[in-house]
Amino acid sequence: MIKEIIVVEGKDDVTAVKRALDAELITTGGFGFPKGVMERIKSAQKRRGVIIFTDPDFAGEKIRKKIAAEVPGCKHAFLPREEAKKDGDIGIENATPKSIIAALEKVRTESAEKREEFKQVDLIRNGLIGNEDASIRRDELGKILGIGYGNAKQFLNRLNNYGVTREEFEQALDTI
Repeated sequence: MIKEIIVVEGKDDVTAVKRALDAELITTGGFGFPKGVMERIKSAQKRRGVIIFTDPDFAGEKIRKKIAAEVPGCKHAFLPREEAKKDGDIGIENATPKSIIAALEKVRTESAEKREEFKQVDLIRNGLIGNEDASIRRDELGKILGIGYGNAKQFLNRLNNYGVTREEFEQALDTI
């Protein structure tokens, strides 16, 4: 049972999430954020908490960053890219209920304090940067850790700021 309010991008995402579980949702209406949406998200965060659950694409990431900047303390759920693809489209609406539930079970909260547990050398040593399959490895590791996909800089930021421990990182590396 999810007690937080889930923020998604559009009506199709609402339909997909509702197929997976019963939850209260807010739609952003895309990056434009119709009047009053950000205020609804802020109110929801104060009332019950918010999980940001956007599409694993560029637009979804921009929406996620905009909400996180204006509404501190939100939780984040990341749907793996391969589970969101269908017929050349990428989005939550393409995911199975099982994939949606799995993503929402791995929510992470961005830390208010900037950590530097992980460095670029950790990415290099573990094949997460600088080789031809680095992006595939980051994608797989992000799925296991529940921090989503990102380029090397973004991935390092998420490792440091979404509460990933060294032990979690090492255990996840052992599985890919």
